[in-house]
Formats: sequence, structure tokens, C-alpha cells
Amino acid sequence: MTGDQYTEGQLASMYQACFGERESYLQRARDCAKLTIPTLIKDSGDSYSTTYETPFQSIGARGVNHLSSKLLLTLLPPNSPFFRLTVDDFDIEQLVGPEQRGPVEEGLAKVERSAMQEVETLALRVPVFEAIKHLIVTGNCLLYMPDEGGMRVFHLDRYVVKRDPMGNLLYVITKENLNAKTLTEEAREAIGLPPPEKTGNETPEKPYELYTYVCDKGSYWHIHQEIGRVPIPDSYGKYPKDKNPFIPLRFSRVDGESYGRGLVEEYLGDLRSLEALTQAIVEGSAAASKVLFLVRPNGTTRINTLAKSPNGAIVQGDVNDVSTLQLQKSQDFRIALDTITQVRDRLSFAFLLNSSVQRNAERVTAEEVRFMAQELESALGGVYSVLSQEFQLPLVNLLLQRLVKAKKMPSFPKDTVKPQIVTGIEALGRGQDLNKLSQFLQYLGPLGPEAIMQNLNLDDYIDRLGASLGIDTGGLIKTPEQKQMEAQQAQEQQQQMMQQQQQAAMMQDVVRGATPAMAKGLADNAGENPEMVQEMIQAVTQR
Repeated sequence: MTGDQYTEGQLASMYQACFGERESYLQRARDCAKLTIPTLIKDSGDSYSTTYETPFQSIGARGVNHLSSKLLLTLLPPNSPFFRLTVDDFDIEQLVGPEQRGPVEEGLAKVERSAMQEVETLALRVPVFEAIKHLIVTGNCLLYMPDEGGMRVFHLDRYVVKRDPMGNLLYVITKENLNAKTLTEEAREAIGLPPPEKTGNETPEKPYELYTYVCDKGSYWHIHQEIGRVPIPDSYGKYPKDKNPFIPLRFSRVDGESYGRGLVEEYLGDLRSLEALTQAIVEGSAAASKVLFLVRPNGTTRINTLAKSPNGAIVQGDVNDVSTLQLQKSQDFRIALDTITQVRDRLSFAFLLNSSVQRNAERVTAEEVRFMAQELESALGGVYSVLSQEFQLPLVNLLLQRLVKAKKMPSFPKDTVKPQIVTGIEALGRGQDLNKLSQFLQYLGPLGPEAIMQNLNLDDYIDRLGASLGIDTGGLIKTPEQKQMEAQQAQEQQQQMMQQQQQAAMMQDVVRGATPAMAKGLADNAGENPEMVQEMIQAVTQR
């Protein structure tokens, strides 16, 4: 049964039909979780009261948490956007003109910062960190980003997925066990459950199986829900092709398989070996540390006397009757420890535990993030590139859709502004643009400052520089209106100075032919520039 063969009321059957294909991946996921973090994937029938056995070795859990932190810092860097919005040169020329590229870049940078602010507001790093751990251990995870509210994480035992031979998503079905109290009015009405106000306080505690179906229908994703085998009428909807709120993730892709494989599965042999050797060392050390005294059965030394005697007591006996039990296993322990060291080194390399790229600091620079992305690319075989396309790009599209609905950003013309995820060695965000701008200015240096000022559009350069740094230049850089006002004020001040100079010249002409008494009168009535008038008086009186 495929997604195109679906009929109403058959979601439960479709889920059960896909259950067999998922079971092998789920069992391997549980095996991997038992050697790393057992609580990630639970066995069927487990509850909140289930006690999970902790592995004897901790390298598995430490490696998963460490690698998850690195991936989180690289996928969602705290200091700069993980994407950039690009506009084709032809579109800029047709829409606003090439001379407006600087303001366009500045506006796009503001949108990027708004999207990253949305990431902080929704606290997306918490569910994303959980999802990354599931990807490393189980290889699969499903994210749900609704139009409102935060992100949800579906574990492998809560959904089934189907892909075509090219790896493209065909459909996904999720299964949730909900209490009657959490059902919507439409869902209660569909299954014939009375409203809560009519049932009183005795709301049924029976769990209801809610199935959510998302299927590719060409240019749209169609979605609807069923409880058991009963469709919910108001649950039907559709999403644009690039706005699917369900994001199925895989750590590594395998040709022809609908599910992915985790990193832990690739090193499961080393983890099992380390677990067995560590358990043997721990249990052997406990046995070796136990002190036992052996007394010869037919000796003269009495066992009770020896056991009950305090330190320093004098008792009768033969020293040859008493001996200490010692396990001659030191050589075996040494071999086991050497093997553990070799296995631990291999696992440390696999989970990047020996890396020194990331420093312990409050703020990690963009250069460190780029080095970390390069390291992830080289060590994990391009897994970061896979996540950038299957996780980062869909997340950006959903965040931009949210901003448009919240009227926090304008709605751009179709196919003009496109998000671009910059991954790997090249750069993250707009950091590479900053390097290119700096190099461009260095190459212009031999031309001299006069030639640079004559040919360089300084305003456009400043706008692009601020955009590449990811800072808001609003209020920092003078607007054209402010520049015009300042130029006008400077011109008015110059005109006033010229008028004052003309008045001073006319007064000098008057003073030259005036008597001392007339000059003194001018001084008394001047007021604006008494020092100048006083000089004039002195000149008249000296004549």
C-alpha cells in the first residue's frame, strides 16, 4: 500500500504495513542506545518507571553528547546567521537598479537577523540538540515545525516514512497516543465523544491513537489526521512544496532505503568490545580486591581465634597454616587495559573527542565555526552537507514563512529572494563577503586615496560592510536626509560668517571717519561683537 493508494480510514493499516520495514532499523537503534544513552529509544512496554541499565563504559555517551554539541554549534551558530538570502543580479537590475545593491544587501541582512531572533525566541536549540543525538545514535529523527509554537521531535518508534529510489520523501505517518482531555472539539465529535462539560470530572483516561498523514501530491503537501479509523473532517490541509512542516532527517543516506543509518552503528563493534572489556576489568578488579585468608584444615591454628583477635593480639599458631588468597591476573588485566586504550583511541577519533578546535569561551568566533564545519566535513564524510540540505534549508523556509505571516518582513516577489546555506570549508553566513570586501580594498590601495575616493561609492561600501558583519547599521550610519540637513546647516553657517564679515568691514569704514565720542557710542550700541568694536575705538583714538 503506497501513499497514492490511500483511502479514508486506512491510516492505521498503512502504518502497520510500514512497521515491518522499520522494525530492523528500530532494533539496531535500541542496540546502539544501550551502549550510549539507553533512554533515547525505549523498548515497547517501557514506562516512566522503567529502570535502564547504565553501560560500564562512558565513552559512548560522552562521544554522543560531545559530537552533538559540535553539530549544534555548527548548524545553529549563536553569533551569526547560518544562511544568507541572495538575489540574482538580473533581478536587482530589473527591480531596483544595480546602484541599489548596497541597500538591498542591508535589507536582506536585517531579515536574516530577524530569522535568527526567531530561533532564539522559539528556543529551537533545545529540540534540535535532542534531534541531533537521535541522529547520531539511531540515524533517524522527525521534526515538526507548526505555524505557531515551538518545535516537536518524533523518535523513530513514533513514525514511519517512505521514500522513492532517489531518496525523495513520498509520505510520512506519525502515531501519537493522546488522552481524551487533549483532543480537539472536532476530533471528539468525529469519534462520538461528548464534550468535556457533559462528562464532568470523569473524563475517560483511555488513550486514543492519533495518526497524521503527510503525502506528496505534486506541487503541494497534503495533510490530514485520523483517530483510529475515523477521519477528522477539519484536519485536511495542504502546504507548498518547500513549506512542509514535517522534516524527516537522516544521519547518513543509503541507496534504496527509506531510513538512515547512525554513526554509532558504524562503530558498534568497538563499543561492544569496549563494553565487554570494561565490564571484565571492573568485575575482575572487584574480585581481586577481595581479601581472603586460607587456613590449613589440619593445622594447629584455630580459625575462630584468628578471626576474633584484635590488632596486636598474641595468639598461638603456626604461620605456615595461614595464607592470603591472591588472583594472579595482573598480566591478563594489562592485556585488557592495552586493548581498551586502543579501542578508546579509535572511538575518540570517531566522535572528535580529541579535537581542540572549539575553545571553552562564552563567544565562539566565526573563524572557529568555519574550522569546525571543515572538521565535521573531513571526519564524518560529508554528513554536515547532508544536514545542511535536509535540515537547515527547510528550517529557513519555515522561519521566513513565519516572519511573513507575522508581518515582520515583507513578502518578496516569487523566486527573487532565495535562501542559500553556505557549508563546509567555504564559509558560514556572510563571513566570506567580509574577506572579499577587505581584499578588494587592499587591491585598490596602490591607486592612492584620491583615486579611491573618486571611484569608490563610499555609502554602498559601508552598507555592504555592515551586511557582511551581520550588524544593524540603522542609526549608526547617517541617512541621506541627515547628510543633506548637515550640508544645509554648514552652508547657512558659512553665509552667516560672510554676512558678519561684511558688516565688520562696513563698520570699519564708518569708524575711520568718526570722532572718539562717536566711536564710543558705537561701542555702547554694538553688543554683538564688542571686542571688534573696541579695537575700532582704539584705532580712532590713536589717530
